[in-house]
Amino acid sequence: MRPSSSVLATALLLFGGAIAGCSGKSSSSCLDASIVAHSGQPTGKEVVYNNITMYISKPDSKGSRTKAREGTAVLYLTDVFGIVLPENKLLADSFARAGYLTIAPDLFAGDPAPGDLNVPGFNTTDFLARHNTTTTDPIIASTIAYLRTHLNVSRIAAPGYCFGGRYAFRFLAADRGANGIDVGYAAHPSLLETSEIGAIAGPVAVAAADGDNIFTAEARAQAEAVLVDVGQPYQVSLYSQTPHGFAVRANLSDPGQKWAKEQAFLQAVRWFDRFFVDSQ
Repeated sequence: MRPSSSVLATALLLFGGAIAGCSGKSSSSCLDASIVAHSGQPTGKEVVYNNITMYISKPDSKGSRTKAREGTAVLYLTDVFGIVLPENKLLADSFARAGYLTIAPDLFAGDPAPGDLNVPGFNTTDFLARHNTTTTDPIIASTIAYLRTHLNVSRIAAPGYCFGGRYAFRFLAADRGANGIDVGYAAHPSLLETSEIGAIAGPVAVAAADGDNIFTAEARAQAEAVLVDVGQPYQVSLYSQTPHGFAVRANLSDPGQKWAKEQAFLQAVRWFDRFFVDSQ
């Protein structure tokens, strides 16, 4: 029987081999969609370092996936709604359940976008002008320093969503050195510039929405062309009948969007596992 198009990732482009799955792995290493938290209370806690609020979610110390991921961390880079959005905290918790110490900094210093971008008085242009690379880069750099010096993390993967997706690319640049990340992932990135894609010095994966009015088909094609030229391992997955933002704020009453959100999350975890665990 042919699968419904409403629950199909319509394209998967791989460079450098397929992502790791359950083949050849013990059952404890395998993942399924049940690991993704869609509702409930977040289980992490907030800490403040260098005047930056960070949400930290830790893996179960006795979890079957935790030991193999010691010394690694996920640096969760949010969309414009920041760490006050429950879905962002729940996804951070989901990465922790996958065995990764996870930290999500407040990229907006207490000034995230409102849940409804159309609320009277909110101006997207002004918001993005306040939260540009000059103000956001130092927040991420400080968080990386916290991970390395206070939590003894040696390898960092960064999933970035919408606004945060751009910074997953920016911190993969060669000139970041110890202040950068090792593996990146971006779901429906926004504001991403071609030069930032071309500057990466490590592997990156992208989860794209076929209905995205920001990271459009044209922008995606251009990004893929640059990734081919760069020569770093990359992966681009296109999810059908999904809008911008689906990987965080999917319409859970739509089975196709819910499935796509879960698969985009598993895409990220398996991408990180490929370089942090499967390569060992």
